[in-house]
Amino acid sequence: MRFSVAAIALLATTALGSPLVNVTSGEITQRTCGTYISEEKLITAEKHFAANKVDPSALRPLAADAAAAATLNIYFHVVSKDSTTAGGNVPESQLRDQITVMNEAYAGSGITWTLAGIDRTVNSDWFNRAGPGSSQQTAMKRALRKGGVKDLNVYTVGFVSGSGAGLLGYATFPSDYSGNPTDDGIVMLFSSVPGGSTTNYNLGQTLTHEAGHWVGLYHTFQGGCSGSGDQVSDTPPEASSASGCPTGRDTCSGGGVDPIHNFMDYSYDSCMTEFTAGQITRLKSQMATYRGVSL
Repeated sequence: MRFSVAAIALLATTALGSPLVNVTSGEITQRTCGTYISEEKLITAEKHFAANKVDPSALRPLAADAAAAATLNIYFHVVSKDSTTAGGNVPESQLRDQITVMNEAYAGSGITWTLAGIDRTVNSDWFNRAGPGSSQQTAMKRALRKGGVKDLNVYTVGFVSGSGAGLLGYATFPSDYSGNPTDDGIVMLFSSVPGGSTTNYNLGQTLTHEAGHWVGLYHTFQGGCSGSGDQVSDTPPEASSASGCPTGRDTCSGGGVDPIHNFMDYSYDSCMTEFTAGQITRLKSQMATYRGVSL
């Protein structure tokens, strides 16, 4: 199921806009994800998906192999500016806690995440400047990436300057893989792991959110109150991303209050608690179609 690099280029891009950062303290004041797809490119992507969709049941293994088939590896690539925790050298204990958070979040999806490996690289240029489309992120991924289409590679960096300044993370979509396998994966802020130092975003849900993109989900506010939305019928339309944990927020008429508790919104980590049944159905089809995974 391969298609041209030109077609792949239409499927996903990353946002390079200014992130919301307190210029005095340097703290992130609102979740900012660098994963972005325009409505035009989304339509192209969804046409390809509809034409090539694989039924997850067609890939379903024998019962004895089912558990192994649904277990996905995570490779952590810890990139730091020095050997200190403050400099990005994330402790193994926090990475193991991150796996626990991921398994709790994806418990209803059929996915079990497992820690496949941790490697550590001291490179201040990658730590500071790796971001969407940057030469640093390209070099980092080329040097460190492990595994294949079913393996999630996670790179922890500082997002200090350049295109990634102030981001919490960004990811590739499943449909990107065939056009650029080396680019596949997630880049995230090192201090957003469980127990990290980023206030309001240190319970581990940054990786939950970015992994949502990696398994094929869009933001809940994709398309705003009009357009094709996030391609999931049971997530209410949302005009814009949520911030904090607002009560009763309803930015689009009809369809219900905004899905502020959804992992694919921009709420605080403490406010994020769910994927919908529709999102799980979509991610299963995306993973079967583009990653050959049966859930």
